[in-house]
Amino acid sequence: MKQRIMIHKMTLMAILSAIIILMSFTPLGYLKIGTVEITFIVVPVAIGAILVDPFGGLFLGGIFGITSFIQGLTGMSPFGATLLSINPFFFFLLCIPTRMLMGYCAGLVFKVLKKHCKHDIIAHITASISASLFNTIFFMTTLCLCYYNTDFIQGLADSLGASNVFMFIILLVSLNGLIEIGVNFIIGATVSKTIYLIYSKKHPHFEEELEKEEPKKFINKRRTLGRIHKNHSNF
Repeated sequence: MKQRIMIHKMTLMAILSAIIILMSFTPLGYLKIGTVEITFIVVPVAIGAILVDPFGGLFLGGIFGITSFIQGLTGMSPFGATLLSINPFFFFLLCIPTRMLMGYCAGLVFKVLKKHCKHDIIAHITASISASLFNTIFFMTTLCLCYYNTDFIQGLADSLGASNVFMFIILLVSLNGLIEIGVNFIIGATVSKTIYLIYSKKHPHFEEELEKEEPKKFINKRRTLGRIHKNHSNF
């Protein structure tokens, strides 16, 4: 059972990784409105974070971040290319760690809610929406900390009519943030829940097997510590 679950997770990760790469380099992944880019790549990251675990979300978020960095490097993203030309290291921080944190945190949200919510659909919906929120929060925080005082971002702030950093964040993310949340709510939650139900139907006991893993590890650890303590006592 454990081996089948591991194979299922690895297969799912491979499929989602391919989807992220496909979406990143085709019009499927982004909706560009002027200089603003609305991304839908958060969806497969959220699905992986929910169906695998937080570290699955971390890995997929990393792939998302790497593709974003490549887009800036190749000029596919004019916004990213400009930020890269200003400071490459800051652009690396903006693209990769933020997306990795987003995937990991979305997975944690699902893991916590799954244990405490009576209806797991709530966990699926909340984790899917949280992925978009985390993506926006981490991205905008890093963008403002690293680039807000640059001429490029100041020019963008002036074009939006933003008089301060908080108004800039609100005006920049008001549209794309709502669209990303809506897409993740509809697609992310629906797909993750559907796959979850299909796999549960094929393998009715896989949830119980997963839940048994942590107690087993804890018991084995206690036994090992007990043996060490006993050996020291004999000396």
